[in-house]
Amino acid sequence: MIKLDNIVKIYRLGSVQVKALDGITCTIEPGEMVSIMGPSGSGKSTLMNLIGCLDRPTSGKYELDGIDVSRLKDDQLAAIRNKKIGFVFQSFNLLPRATALANVELPLVYDRGGNRNRRQRALEALEAVGLANRAHHHPTEMSGGEQQRVAIARALVNNPAIILADEPTGNLDTQTSHSIMLLLQQLNKQGITIVLVTHEEDIARYTQRTIYLRDGKIVGEKRR
Repeated sequence: MIKLDNIVKIYRLGSVQVKALDGITCTIEPGEMVSIMGPSGSGKSTLMNLIGCLDRPTSGKYELDGIDVSRLKDDQLAAIRNKKIGFVFQSFNLLPRATALANVELPLVYDRGGNRNRRQRALEALEAVGLANRAHHHPTEMSGGEQQRVAIARALVNNPAIILADEPTGNLDTQTSHSIMLLLQQLNKQGITIVLVTHEEDIARYTQRTIYLRDGKIVGEKRR
């Protein structure tokens, strides 16, 4: 599903070069649930951006589902993101004035074939995360856990092969974090590949494998 071969990412700030990733090589198989851990500045977010086709490597090869996406154009990357990848963020990134249903519908605006049954697909996604009864509520009327479930429903609505979650429990209490991770495990059992960034070892334990980064390099791995 995800194959990274000697990935290097260099950011240039004037005359200064910062090597955010330094020779990353790894494979994530279809249906795996993998966590990425490391201290601040280790390259976690940069790696997630590359996996999510939000950025390109400076060098190296990235294959996503058999497609070399390393050198694709912006519109091609956008098409792959919309069809194959769902994103979940720490801060939920919901539109406060839109209902849960409208928030979940958003990715379908860019899906030319999805407009006809957009509302039904959004309702099904909300039902999948246990929030069909909150479809017409706004984010301000919901708890943090409910908002993250709406965000997960939004990530699911295009039936992605992969969900990328960046600190999905970072703004949640322990009990709510547990319920969100159980939901992600349930989605993984349905065949969705899940990759998440976390700085919490107890959250990483919900995944089958943890990849440890430091200074832009993979320094270890743990399987469960």
